[in-house]
Amino acid sequence: MEQQYSDGRETQDMDSLWQAYAKEKTVEIRNKIAEHYLPLVKMTAGRLAISLPPHVDRDDLLSSGFFGLLDAIDRYDLTRKNKFETYASVRVRGAMLDYLRSKDWVPVSTRQRIRKYEQAVYQLESELGRAATDEELAERLGISADDLDTLERQVSAATVIPLDEYLHYDTPAPESQGPTAKLEKQELKEILAKSIDKLPPKEKTVVTLYYYEEMTLREISLVLHLTEARISQLHAKAVIRLRGFLASEYGDKAV
Repeated sequence: MEQQYSDGRETQDMDSLWQAYAKEKTVEIRNKIAEHYLPLVKMTAGRLAISLPPHVDRDDLLSSGFFGLLDAIDRYDLTRKNKFETYASVRVRGAMLDYLRSKDWVPVSTRQRIRKYEQAVYQLESELGRAATDEELAERLGISADDLDTLERQVSAATVIPLDEYLHYDTPAPESQGPTAKLEKQELKEILAKSIDKLPPKEKTVVTLYYYEEMTLREISLVLHLTEARISQLHAKAVIRLRGFLASEYGDKAV
């Protein structure tokens, strides 16, 4: 779902601002351009909410995205004729993810439990040839259903959109990326598309709505009539399964 930022008249105004900024890069003109595209920053933050623990400061996330927007404005080349929203969304999302990765909010002990969970999912589903049920996972891990639920919530809090770079088809490849790397990335996308079909129905729906329909966490929760916390949990479980599929079919470099 593409965000609409302007009508025809505003488009003309923005064209004038871009032309003015190309001639004279003043802070005043840059700030006017940035103000127009603030909805893009807010929209990106709303989509990232699917994988954020409650204690992450959303204002800091927005601030990092805003600096990503300023960077995009400074680097944007009008002569290349590519759409600014597409270019900026990559920079904004990247700035937010860099901020999130810089915050190590998961204790080492929890990371160890999460790693054990990931290995159990991968091994069990490799043996079964299908998605494992919660009961089968709990039995493999030697824990109760309640403990499994707690662990999966921890997994959810530690999952920061690790599939984004593979599932965003509209993201332009870096100029420095060679033909081989581009082919490998396309192959990963194809493997992921096949792997998504193997997910349990609810997880498949969450992944489809989030990555392909580009819905926010709140929008998905309204569609599925589930809490936002439950949607985050389903997303994290899907990510673990998909990473397992990638590891088994493509090798460890995929994850």
